[in-house]
Amino acid sequence: HDFTVDESLSTDFDALAYARDEAEMRDRWRRRIKYDLLMQKAAETEPEEARQKLLRRYRTFAQNKHQADNDELLEIFLSSLTTSYDPHTSYMSPSTLENFNISMRLQLEGIGAALMMEDGYTIVSKIIPGGAASKDGRLQPEDQILGVGQDTDGPLVDVVGMRLNDVVKLIRGKRGTVVRLQVSPKGTGEPKVYEITRARIELKDSEARAEIIELGNKPDGTPYKIGVIDLPSFYMDMDAARLGRTDFKSTTRDVRKILQGETGPDGILSPGFVQKGVDAVVLDLRKNGGGSLTEAINLTGLFIDKGPIVQVKDADGRVQHYDDLDAGTAWNGPLVVLISKFSASASEIFAGAIKDYQRGIVVGDHHTHGKGTVQTLLNVGRQLFRIPNAPQLGALKITMQQFYRPNGDSTQNRGVPADIELPSITSHLDVGESDLDYAMKFDQVPAVPFQKTPQVDPVMIAQLRQKSEQRRAAVEDFRKLEERINRYKAQKERKSISLNEEKFFAEREALEDEENELRENLADDKDEDEAIFDRNFYNNEALDITLDYIRLLSEGRVAAAGR
Repeated sequence: HDFTVDESLSTDFDALAYARDEAEMRDRWRRRIKYDLLMQKAAETEPEEARQKLLRRYRTFAQNKHQADNDELLEIFLSSLTTSYDPHTSYMSPSTLENFNISMRLQLEGIGAALMMEDGYTIVSKIIPGGAASKDGRLQPEDQILGVGQDTDGPLVDVVGMRLNDVVKLIRGKRGTVVRLQVSPKGTGEPKVYEITRARIELKDSEARAEIIELGNKPDGTPYKIGVIDLPSFYMDMDAARLGRTDFKSTTRDVRKILQGETGPDGILSPGFVQKGVDAVVLDLRKNGGGSLTEAINLTGLFIDKGPIVQVKDADGRVQHYDDLDAGTAWNGPLVVLISKFSASASEIFAGAIKDYQRGIVVGDHHTHGKGTVQTLLNVGRQLFRIPNAPQLGALKITMQQFYRPNGDSTQNRGVPADIELPSITSHLDVGESDLDYAMKFDQVPAVPFQKTPQVDPVMIAQLRQKSEQRRAAVEDFRKLEERINRYKAQKERKSISLNEEKFFAEREALEDEENELRENLADDKDEDEAIFDRNFYNNEALDITLDYIRLLSEGRVAAAGR
């Protein structure tokens, strides 16, 4: 490849037509390979190693396509059909449905290891704390899994080159059963065989987590206490709830414990935010893509006395509202909700209701994701056979309704706007509902009567916004962030990447900070031992806004009392 030639690779895939002939197709592949080689150069990979690495990558890609089973092909075909009507209606194969259920109940049965595929090898990316692999202690991150066997004497199946989904199917299984893994430690050691007994794994990284941050000084000289809750999703064990179990996994139940504490079997109270004297609560929904509608309604009820939370319109145009019917709150003090363009669906129901009730302030990106539709799961096996223990045939996820805030506004496409916007690159990503093909349009229904619980008003929001702008103007990190946002927006407009080596590295150097920030925003949930709320300049500003909010409330600008 000649890296001095001025040519480029198009990144505007929506505008790219099919290749006219084989010559154009080969030219596109040549440019793609040239780009991949430049990326390897950027990673300081030796030329021959880069060549071999890309060769393995392309072979694995082709192999995975040929290994697709009937369930996967059916899922692709049916979902291609359904998403031409609505981007959220799709068919879930049995394995996809299983993964969905795991994400909702935050439990699985297996060994407790997160896996990834790299150049045809299954690599351990993370060991889940408290899981079977963690307790066994031998399997470690970066280990390569070469083979998988069932029970203590089953044959080892070679999994090199096997699709990740198929490897996962071999490793998962009922708790109490044994799986044998042939492992190359760190990918370099002599292969070893580990016997691990499967167990039930609690996915604690994905459940509500909290910490208390002390900062600033009250008039009496003691620090303010800010209780931060990180909520990655609105989870709910639907199967356990359907079976009538009262102890099913629930977002609302977990957050209530954080707020009010929990009395153990011994009768001793484990204190929550209330008992610890927290002055304000910050609920972080920035990476919360939604989940259970029921949980969104119930969680909102922890912060308002009672009243309508969301309105829902069906295909016939009938509108009904779902209310919090339980009088009282788990927390009625100052509340700040952090949002981003990744806050979707159930997150938007919560943020919209808090905004309409004037219950707290919404801080973050310009607006949330904009997904204002409700889906229901139709289990295909149960619908067809209508018998207990029906065969698992997957499920249809069907858009049945559109939801609206108590004030009558839909969140569809427009999302929930922030009261105080903080600059971020995520605000400018094309990841919102309005960027999806065939997304439903924004509309409105009449507002439903509800009693506001005003702990914020437009005058206070204007004051908080002004204070935040003044602070940010004096912070160098925010100035640099604005520069990075402008560079990112300019790069988006270019629609191509230079394949001239000199220009490629100049562009890459300019965009490195933006890419790092995007990786941070798109990263998976934090490990259990990581800080819940990093003290970076962005989060510090959110905390400063919270302090301003507490002080304005204490001055009696809006009647409010915490408990």
